[in-house]
Amino acid sequence: MKLILALGNPGAEYAETRHNTGFMVADSFAYSHGARFSEKPKFFAYVGECVVADEKVIIAKPTTFYNQVGRSARALIDFYKLAPEDVLVIHDDLALPLGTIRVRSKGSDAGNNGIKSLNIHIGPQYARLRIGIHVDERTGNDADFVLSRFTSNEIHTLKESIIPTATQLTANFLEDKLEDTSYTIKP
Repeated sequence: MKLILALGNPGAEYAETRHNTGFMVADSFAYSHGARFSEKPKFFAYVGECVVADEKVIIAKPTTFYNQVGRSARALIDFYKLAPEDVLVIHDDLALPLGTIRVRSKGSDAGNNGIKSLNIHIGPQYARLRIGIHVDERTGNDADFVLSRFTSNEIHTLKESIIPTATQLTANFLEDKLEDTSYTIKP
């Protein structure tokens, strides 16, 4: 069994914001595998299930808000008795340019509060798909920027290139074919 944990914020007001990039990838992956989300309060998350390559997959979008996702991860890991190598976390990364996807098998939080929460609750030994959201034309402070919506051109790049690539990398994780590397997708 594997857990795909996407980082983001619940609620329509956060849809298509930069901080919800993980949720967008989870939605794409769930759709392509016939999984439907339902709210599971005991996991502090919306959860979908599917089977890929004869393995049960749990896809979770925490309802705890981004900075407290560790609570959801801990509840899911404890209930399903998962090992760290069975977990893939998909999240946005302000340090990476839009169009960059970086795969890591473990690591530090690098200033990301969601990853900080995860590392406190479950440790740093899980795989990550880090999806760049940084653009040179950005304005405002970091908190305002990550909660801002993508431009129409950025949404086009996300939907046409970034999300499909991240969805395929998620499938690679499930087949134990995910390797530490970086991808650059030209907008």
